[in-house]
Parts: sequence; structure tokens; C-alpha cells
Amino acid sequence: GIGNKDIMNKKLYEKNELLFAILWIVAYIVGFSVADQLSSLIGIEKIITALLGVGMSVFLFVWIKRNGLAEEYGLKKAEFNPKQYLFFIPLILIVFVNFWTGVELRYNVIEGILFVVSMLCVGFLEEIVFRGFLFKAMSRENITSAVIVSSVTFGVGHIINLLSGAAFLSTLLQVFYAIAIGFLFTIIFYKSGSLWPCIIAHGLTNALSVFSRAPSLSMEIITAIVLIVLPIVYTVRIIRTENKEKKEETNGES
Repeated sequence: GIGNKDIMNKKLYEKNELLFAILWIVAYIVGFSVADQLSSLIGIEKIITALLGVGMSVFLFVWIKRNGLAEEYGLKKAEFNPKQYLFFIPLILIVFVNFWTGVELRYNVIEGILFVVSMLCVGFLEEIVFRGFLFKAMSRENITSAVIVSSVTFGVGHIINLLSGAAFLSTLLQVFYAIAIGFLFTIIFYKSGSLWPCIIAHGLTNALSVFSRAPSLSMEIITAIVLIVLPIVYTVRIIRTENKEKKEETNGES
């Protein structure tokens, strides 16, 4: 039952936090890949994936709350200066990236709803397991390594899309810009203490893709370049602004 799973998760978490993170990442990637294939076999895209996504999301949310880990994994209000984060304008640009090529309904109503639900769950789960579990586990030893590994692992994990029939070049581009976005999201979580901005931006970006028109190859390349440059520039600005504010606080105290 759920109670037994909760106890098992808690014991594994307390014994080896990094192994706990890795196992959840594997469970998520394999689970969603199998769910997508089963959904296709049934003939209703994302039907199994949506059910699995909701189940895993609810389970992890309840588990984190029940064990008093909400603050640890950023399920709390962000602590930041709005001006410092430009009111998250760059995140809004990323969210609506799928509309750059135009709007088009590519699924029927039922499959569209299932797709949106699945993608919202993907946003929550990927932020929790990569930015939450993996980053936090590794940050105990070294922050820099934790940022790099969690970001690269998040990006490379998108190679799994090849199993769903995605084109190789499109997937490769996605891997590169996912690493850049992963780096940005990790910094936002690390600096603000909240994962909610990342969860919301990630989930909406994925969910809105259901209403986007399939891009041309040239547009895919342009979009990938923007999605690599924008997060890097935004990340650098956040770090520089934070360092400047800390320096001013230090000078003010002395």
C-alpha cells in the first residue's frame, strides 16, 4: 500500500540521498517511456502517461510534505527581489516559445487534455527529481558539481525522446537547450529557495506545445539558439546581481 511505499522511500532517502535521487530519475524516465508506448498501443495517446504522471506527482508531493521536506525541496514561496529577477520575464518568453511558429490543434479534445495533464506532471516531476532530489543530494559536497551534473543529466535525459520516434537532429537540439534551461532553473532554485517558478514555467512550456504548429528545421535551429543564449544571459545576470547586492551589504556593515 501507499503507507509501505512511504516508509520504504523514507528509509532509502535517509540511507543514501544520492541513490534515492538516481532511482527516482530512472523510475521516471523508464515509467514515462513505457507509458507512452502502452498509450500508443491502446490507441489513445498519453492516456497511460497522464494517469502515471498524476499518480507519481501526487505521491511525491504528499511524501515531501508528510516528511517535512517542503522547504528543503523548494515547495515554498520564493524569497527574492522582484527587480533582481526582472519579474521572471525571461521565463515568460521561454514559456511561450512554442507559439513562435504559430498555433495549431494537433490532437482531438480527449488526447489534447491528456497531453496537457501529462506535460504539467512532467514539469513537476522533472523539477523535483533533477532540481530537487539530485541537485540537493550533490550540493552537500560541492555546489558547482551539483549545478553542472543536475543540468547536464536533465538535458541528456531528453535523448529518450528518440524512442518515441523523434528526429535525431531535433532531439539533439533539445538536449543542448534543455541543458541551458536546466542550468537556469537550478540557479533560480538555488538563489531563491523556491522550485515553484521552475515547476510552473517548465510545466506550461511543455503543456502549451500541444497547441503549437510543427516548426521547420531552420526554425528549430533558431529556437534552439535562442533557448541556449537566453537562459545563459539571464543566469549570468542573476548571479552578478546577487553578488553585487551581497558586496553592497558587506560594505554597508563594515
